Amino acid sequence: MLKKLFSHTAIYGLAPQITKIASFFALPIITQDLTEVDYGVSGVLTAYTSALAVLATLGLRVVLVNSFFKSPGQYKWAWRQIYGFLNLWNFIYAFILGLLIYLIIPEVAEQDKWIILFLNIAPLVFFGQTKTICSTYYQLKQKPLQIAIRSIVFGFLSVGLNVVFITYYKMGYMGWFWSTFIVGMLTNLSYFYPLNFTLKLKPIFNFKRRLIKNSLQISLPMVPHYYSSYLLNSSDKMVMDVMKVGTGDIGKYNVAYTVGSVMNSLGTASGLAIGPLLNKYYKEKKEEPAKNLVFILQISFFLLTFGVCIWMKELFSFLIRNEELAKMYYLGVIIVMAYNYRPMYLGFSTKTMFNEKTNIMWKISFGAGIINVLLNLLLIPFFGFEVAAFTTFVGYMFMGYSGYYFKGFKEINSASYYPIFWITLTMALTITAYYAVELSKELKIGISLGVSILALIFIRRLNRLINEV
Repeated sequence: MLKKLFSHTAIYGLAPQITKIASFFALPIITQDLTEVDYGVSGVLTAYTSALAVLATLGLRVVLVNSFFKSPGQYKWAWRQIYGFLNLWNFIYAFILGLLIYLIIPEVAEQDKWIILFLNIAPLVFFGQTKTICSTYYQLKQKPLQIAIRSIVFGFLSVGLNVVFITYYKMGYMGWFWSTFIVGMLTNLSYFYPLNFTLKLKPIFNFKRRLIKNSLQISLPMVPHYYSSYLLNSSDKMVMDVMKVGTGDIGKYNVAYTVGSVMNSLGTASGLAIGPLLNKYYKEKKEEPAKNLVFILQISFFLLTFGVCIWMKELFSFLIRNEELAKMYYLGVIIVMAYNYRPMYLGFSTKTMFNEKTNIMWKISFGAGIINVLLNLLLIPFFGFEVAAFTTFVGYMFMGYSGYYFKGFKEINSASYYPIFWITLTMALTITAYYAVELSKELKIGISLGVSILALIFIRRLNRLINEV
């Protein structure tokens, strides 16, 4: 089981990370032709468009997953109807997204308004949720290579296009929008044929209203839950824009997420890998192995994030060839350590969704997002844009651990997850990393080796407990 967890996490996670690494090596090239304003325009538009992204699927992915496990003989019939419904819905969604972009585009990008609008909505109009449905199928069938190969190929294409558009053609922020559009169209196209012809999951537009109504009753409570991702990851920049923080400062904050975005991707990958394994245990009523699997993932995250954070200063110095932007490494430490919420969050969220207790999920995740937004509104005027990294950390800690204390979760759970211990350890490691980043390289090497040995000992013990079941 441990082998499958790490191998699938590696395939889901390392495939896009290979291209992230390539992207890192491209940073010294493209950052010479980018300014704070370029990062600011990209950050502001991403912040606003992400606010609507959750509406693209209306939370219906949870229905896809549940029907796959609970109705293995009939799930394709339900999937085809949901696919048809989402294709129609995405025309409405694309119109709303286009209107938002038209209204909020920064003044410095006014001359590119219409082309930016087209580049953002075209993939939705042409393909809808083709990628979402097909990749979900491959994930649940435990065929990660189908997703990984696409991630690698189109990831490298994205990096290459960024270099060409930004460095060769000097397009600035428009280089990102063009490369995202081209890669988005090609990625969807690569999923379209296998989904519609190989798997024969063609959309049914004459769908049964009762099925869609019942599906939405399950999925819509998940919309605030998925919206929390935006409130925690991107709303900071929207709040800064509303509060008239300069586009340049927003750009600096956006740079601080350079490594954090990699950890976010790895967290998503680990969820894709561990989800089917946990669901299998829940179906077999095996609580302890599921818990120990979550603990293994949590320790692994500690090992990785702490190791990256104490070397953050050197990492930013190498990657960001802009002296002013490279100084944001200290915010990168807080942002990366915040993503340690993910394994414990998966511990209660996977089981909660398996039992269709979706009314619990939105309260936790949406609450975490609201905490982040309110703290930003209160603190940014007094402490500046940098405080947003710390408020994000607080929001993620709430999201990762509060769920264990909800009555609804306690009713379906019989294992002891020790949330107070794990959140305390997260904060202790974060404080240590925040100050250790300034230590000498010799001390950092010693700390890295010590933490690695300790983590591997605990992972081995937990794996032994899983295998004994």
